[in-house]
Amino acid sequence: MRVGSGSTARYVAGSGTRVRDPVSESRLRHERFRGARRDQRLCVLEGLHAIKHALRFEASIEEVVTRDAGDLERLAASLAPDVATRISELATTVPKAEYDALAPLAHPTGVMGIARRRAWAATDVLEPHAAPVVFLEDPVHLGNVGAVVRVAAAAGAAGVLCSGRHDPWSPESVRAAAGLHFAVPVARVEGPTACPGRLVAFDADAPALGTVDLPSNAVLAFGSERRGLSDALLAQADVRASLPMRDGVSSLNLATAVAAALYTLRATQSR
Repeated sequence: MRVGSGSTARYVAGSGTRVRDPVSESRLRHERFRGARRDQRLCVLEGLHAIKHALRFEASIEEVVTRDAGDLERLAASLAPDVATRISELATTVPKAEYDALAPLAHPTGVMGIARRRAWAATDVLEPHAAPVVFLEDPVHLGNVGAVVRVAAAAGAAGVLCSGRHDPWSPESVRAAAGLHFAVPVARVEGPTACPGRLVAFDADAPALGTVDLPSNAVLAFGSERRGLSDALLAQADVRASLPMRDGVSSLNLATAVAAALYTLRATQSR
């Protein structure tokens, strides 16, 4: 476990000796983390689970910081024993105040890092697969996007595609996904193109899931909780389906709806 390591140094007058300048190191570290939140090539990993999953799926991690080396070692040994040694090797211990300033909401597990994103194109994800693809049309809440990525990785989906202005690799999304962006392809696209015969639109007025036949490599399209899917996408769909709900219940959280659809499809295929 490193303590306050970095490349910043200064010379002691008259000695020719270089010593570390902790103030400059702290400032540069803060700039790196702030810049990583805007850099389209990088992503911020907030929390032990995000770093654990990034390492398990061979992410290129550039930096890890912790506010307490002992706590991190104990937590990693308990929750991520397979990568605990690697986490300790990567981590640099910084003062608590500095750690808390590296993110708008410092993660309570006391560790965060920076990794290089995986670059995916729509064609990579929409190639014929045995597994379904999730498409989110103009999602609003980045936490929901991350939760969808998390369930898609767990259910073995072929990828998650998002249209709209929001970045699915945003720190909020990666945090909600616990770093599982490295376990499943995630990309922002214009729309669910190049998937003839596979596009399934989830619409409240459609036949219930389980009463319609879906291809195993379906592209499952979901709109936001408030607006649903656009008329243009509904017109483009090959099949429409809905999630049956009890009378009086009008909607589900986006990630919950995606989870229900993915696992229903998985169970149907297994039978």
